[in-house]
Order: sequence, then C-alpha cells, then structure tokens
Amino acid sequence: MATAAEPRPASLPLPGGRPGATVRLHPLLTGRLSASPAAVHRERGRLAGLRALGIGVPRERWSEIPVPVFLAEHPGAGAVLVDTGFHPAVAVDPKQAFGRLPGLVMKDIRMEPGQAVTDQLRGHGIAPADVSVVVMTHLHSDHAGAVAELGESTFVVSRREWEVGGASGSLKGYNPRQFDHAFDWRTVDFEGGDAGSYATFGRSHDLFGDGSVRVVSTPGHTEGHMSVILRLKGREALLTGDAAYTRRTIRDTALPYLVHDEHRFRRSLREIQLYQRGAPEALIVTGHDM
Repeated sequence: MATAAEPRPASLPLPGGRPGATVRLHPLLTGRLSASPAAVHRERGRLAGLRALGIGVPRERWSEIPVPVFLAEHPGAGAVLVDTGFHPAVAVDPKQAFGRLPGLVMKDIRMEPGQAVTDQLRGHGIAPADVSVVVMTHLHSDHAGAVAELGESTFVVSRREWEVGGASGSLKGYNPRQFDHAFDWRTVDFEGGDAGSYATFGRSHDLFGDGSVRVVSTPGHTEGHMSVILRLKGREALLTGDAAYTRRTIRDTALPYLVHDEHRFRRSLREIQLYQRGAPEALIVTGHDM
C-alpha cells in the first residue's frame, strides 16, 4: 500500500544547530495501558503465548505501562519532540488507539484530562505550531498517534520505518491513518554512506550538526526503529524507545514476547547495554518506564 505523504530525504544538518548546544529534557505522560507481565518480559514454557495474552493471569497482576513523549528544548532549534504518544481522541474512545492484535494484548487504555501532548506543550508555554522537529523512534500507534496534531513540524523518521510502516496494518501495530499526512516528513537513511557511528552504536546521524540530538539505528522491535541520544548539561540521555521497554529489559536482557526481528533486537539491546557500561553517568530512559 502506497502512502499519500511523500517524505524527502533529510538534508542534514537541520536548521538551528549551535556549537556546544545542550538541551533541556522534559518527559510528558500521554496515557497508560495495561498488559500481562508475560507480554512485557517474555516467559518460558508452552503456555507462554497464552500468558502473554493475559490468559490465566489475574488482572491485578497485569503491568501498568506508561506511554511517554519527550520534549527537548534546544537553544537554536527550539522545541523538539521525540514521538507524539496517543491521539487526544483516546480520552473518549480508547479502542481507536490500536488495531485488533495489539488490542488483544493491551487493555485498559486511558488518557486523563490534560495528558494529550498538545495540552502538555501548552503547559510548558509552547504552542503546538511552534514545535520545530518531531523525531519518531518508530510509527506504532502509541508513538505516532498524535502526528495529526503537529502539522507545522518537520517529522524525522528512518527511511526503512516509513517504508514498512506505510505498507503495514494493525496486525503489526501500525495505523497509517494516524501518520500518513501531507506534512514535512524527512527520512534518515542508516544504510547509506553518510551514516556514521557514535559511541557503541554502529549507525547514527547528528540531526543539527552540533552533537545535541543524535539518532541511532536500533532495529528489532520494528525494522526501522531508532533511538535518540541527547546532550544535556553535564551528561547525555539515551531515549531507547521500544528498543528497551523497561530498565529490566536492559539489566536482564529480558525480551518482550513479540519482536519483529529477535536477532536484531538482541544486537540493538547489546549496543544499549555497552553504551550504559561505557557511560555510567548517562541518563537511560527506556520506552515504557517513567
């Protein structure tokens, strides 16, 4: 299925870079959902698949999973978002957040008043139209749900993620209607010759050319997944996205039940683990911990 939007290759660096720039990081909670612990951290045994669906798992044992977005305030580029979280409509119609298969695994989807990303931006004194760049770790519905609310922004996504996400449906966690808008979409290509390396990550791009916001290729959860490294004052922050659901994912190599490509997921997770070991002062923020 072809997409209506026509993304362009990102011409890096994007405008706004400043030598030595650091960013201020703000986590924004856009909602919560519940899932069986066996879906978040894979269990062994012949009943593992049923338990991942929550069958035989008492509801009081299900894990509460936050759905975060991250605001980075850049001194030159302005407001930069990492992901968009749930669409505001989830507050009144939670079922529209996911398709059929993800909806079997994820329950009790909820958004409290004021949790929509646009409301929280305004709470920080930022109009949604003033968000300069939105970096998409990937295009699953809990990360790309509110794309339509940020039509003045430049969206950055990996080339492969756009290709796969636009051609996939709800059975793989995508809903192209949420992100396939004729906005300013830019793709970064981790397979091209201009991709460098950074720290323990084999493929990276410096978005503003000043080292403040880097995207690194971390496929496995999806084919084109990427994580984000931010330079804060005094240390870095690694926003893993769903390359690591939780801190336990990193600590114990505890994979979720469902991954697109287990070999690549493990390789990306190993890069994250080595990064943490080499930079113990860094802030590691996993995809669904807050």
